[in-house]
Amino acid sequence: MPKYKEILEPDYYYHIYNRANGNEKLFLNDDNYSYFLQKYNHYINPIADTFTYCLMPNHFHFLVRIKPISNLTGFGNLSGLDNISKHLSQQFSNFFNAYTKAFNKQNNRKGSLFERPFNRIKITTNEYLLNAINYIHQNPVNHGLAENIDDWKYSSYNVFLSNRPTNINRKEIIELFDDIDNFIFYHKTQSFEKYALEMELAY
Repeated sequence: MPKYKEILEPDYYYHIYNRANGNEKLFLNDDNYSYFLQKYNHYINPIADTFTYCLMPNHFHFLVRIKPISNLTGFGNLSGLDNISKHLSQQFSNFFNAYTKAFNKQNNRKGSLFERPFNRIKITTNEYLLNAINYIHQNPVNHGLAENIDDWKYSSYNVFLSNRPTNINRKEIIELFDDIDNFIFYHKTQSFEKYALEMELAY
């Protein structure tokens, strides 16, 4: 059974995901999606490399690798795993709070927007890494919001098909699949259902 509240450790991959409280939505327009990614870049880029993401109207998924301890600077006392994990988790909390504050102001609402605490699954094998990437990119199709994964503009899938500048670690992921053709082929032929069942993912 996956541990949804895994502590965050340097050098490990994590599938990070969360959803809005109740029946609310996280994103109401294009600007919301863009602002969310801006805040993500501000708060998360200093602590993690990003490999894949998908933003849905009421939830999101990211695949990240926490940076080495030597690259985690400016976060106070980072001695001991508990302190490190606390600082890393706080950075995610700061990200969610910053987005919530702006979203609430824009929409004249109050209170928390995200479920707490956020979910994370440590990815420890290449098989699960490939499956997590596929699952995240297939999410809009799985939820009936797109017929094909390249139709959904709020995910990283199309980033891999282009050469435009990005904060996504594109090169490393393509190498993981050997090349871009195999990356595309894997997404077209491999099911995401096994990963979803084994990780007990509800969204």
